[in-house]
Amino acid sequence: MMGVFILSKLDLKMKKRLLFLLLLFSFLFVVLVVRVAYLQLLEGSELAKKAFAQKSDTQVISPERGKIYDRNGNTLAIDAPVKTIVANPKIMDKSEENLKLIAETMESILGVKYDDVIEKLKRDTYFEIIKRKADNEIAEKILNFIKEKDIEGIYLVDDTKRYYPNNNLASHVIGFTNMDGEGLQGIEKSMEEYLKGTPGKIFSDVDASGRTLLFSSDEAIEAKDGYNVVLTIDERIQFFAEEALEEAIEGYNAVGGGIAVVMDPRNGDVLAMVSKPDFNLNNPYEAPDLPGINPETWKGYTQEDVDLLNSKVWRNKVISNTYEPGSTFKVITAAAVLEEGTSKPDDVIDDSPISISGWTIESYDGYKYKGKTTLREGLYESPNSVFVRVAQNLGIEKFYKYVRAFGFYDRTNIELPGEEKGIFQREPKEIDMAAASFGQRFNITPMQIISAYNAVANGGKLMKPRLVKELTDSEGNVIKKFEPEVIRNVISEQTSKTLKEILEGTVTEGTGKNAYVRGYRVAGKTGTAETTETGVYVASFAAFAPADNPVVTVLIALFDPRGDSFGGGTVAGPVAGKIIEQTLDYLGVERRYTEKDLEEMAKEEQQAKEEQQAKENQQTKEEKQEKESQQTEKND
Repeated sequence: MMGVFILSKLDLKMKKRLLFLLLLFSFLFVVLVVRVAYLQLLEGSELAKKAFAQKSDTQVISPERGKIYDRNGNTLAIDAPVKTIVANPKIMDKSEENLKLIAETMESILGVKYDDVIEKLKRDTYFEIIKRKADNEIAEKILNFIKEKDIEGIYLVDDTKRYYPNNNLASHVIGFTNMDGEGLQGIEKSMEEYLKGTPGKIFSDVDASGRTLLFSSDEAIEAKDGYNVVLTIDERIQFFAEEALEEAIEGYNAVGGGIAVVMDPRNGDVLAMVSKPDFNLNNPYEAPDLPGINPETWKGYTQEDVDLLNSKVWRNKVISNTYEPGSTFKVITAAAVLEEGTSKPDDVIDDSPISISGWTIESYDGYKYKGKTTLREGLYESPNSVFVRVAQNLGIEKFYKYVRAFGFYDRTNIELPGEEKGIFQREPKEIDMAAASFGQRFNITPMQIISAYNAVANGGKLMKPRLVKELTDSEGNVIKKFEPEVIRNVISEQTSKTLKEILEGTVTEGTGKNAYVRGYRVAGKTGTAETTETGVYVASFAAFAPADNPVVTVLIALFDPRGDSFGGGTVAGPVAGKIIEQTLDYLGVERRYTEKDLEEMAKEEQQAKEEQQAKENQQTKEEKQEKESQQTEKND
């Protein structure tokens, strides 16, 4: 009996142990299942990526950056094939003689520093960049050197470099990229998201040491090239504007440079945009043509150099610089009073000097006061006092309501980086309005004033400036269109019509005569503003043509001209006239000559005939005298 009892106690202990083990294993199994479920369901995706990364080598496929075209399909920016020179120091002969030969050759051909090359070649690495984006002609010299001297460890890798076929043309509009192909200025920067494309990848299986497996099956994600950007700029009109402005800057010694803008007032398209001084897009860091800059000592890459380029050369004056517009703004004052009906074109207005808040406002030197004039004649001859008085009749609240309506308090939101907006007094007083009525004591950008003139020219619609027309893919398919956009109506068609008729008279009879073009009925307004710096002026001219049905608007401004004149009519007017004539001829706009034009042309034709006849008569006379002289010699 005792033996049976002892055996029963042993069975009970065994059962308890087995039960404990069963429970323990059951618990561990549950924990394992929970853990597996957690890893599979919650962290599976991330772990799969890590596992894939551990056993895969990834090569990036660079996309082709999109091209930039003008409105007619002419190429303004494109990726060109180049080579990057690289070294593999691990497999290189590192004898002093060999390293010296390589470093000296790289310095002479590539322009890289000898010591920098030596330092890279002595490193214990597999990959060192010697020179990025070398032109093919230079790369060919390196290739010949490698073959001739049987150099190991130097390679030429395919690469691309941004190339601008027209060098300086439209440099501030197009902009440029850095060495990595990222946009830094202009359209290259503002349209970066469309131009850059999406990189592709090639995945290869590798072992723990990073070597590609023999039977690896490569997988690839194709690169997606960037979209092409089609601008509203017309390459030919851009050339007209740049050439005319350059001649004016040189002819009138405009030390601050200048700007020229050509637009289509009907849709807000920018046909040309020029800011001087400009720069070569293919070498934007080269020494600028500025006083005090020595090309021999210029480096171009120091912070001081880059700051100078940013402020004086790369800065687009059309959108980033503000200035006092002077008398070109009188058109805005006239638009406001005509729209409100507080003044009419031929209402009699006192043009004598006027005193406000202790200030006496006079007109420009040389203006002959009549005592009485009209708004029409005020736009012809530009006396300041006339616009002060009509603005007073309008009142501060309504005056600034139109200033806002024409967009001077806002950026135009053109598709370019770095745009500024107008600068006005926060709580303008009567003296502020008085000065503003003729374009003083506030600052705006050139793009703001030409946008306002577009509204005057097109029947009263303030248009958003359009610089990008559309995006296309590599096959030429249109991916996205940028449609013309009306911001608001600012004046009526009747007010617009009245102003167009008056401003045509400003060119035919007033201060804008130098912008007159036979057959093209130019309408415009001069502007001469003294800056805060004594003796420094801005000479400008804003115009559109043909006056009765405008196709183009033009704005010219020369900063600090120091020639024989600094007046807007004398300095900027002829530039505007020349650009208008060339542009309308190019666009095929038919000339419509006035009777006065025809009379003058007939006189000139007759005069030319008489001069030609006189020349022929003189030639006949000289020939006759020569024959007589020869006969006399023969007789002797």
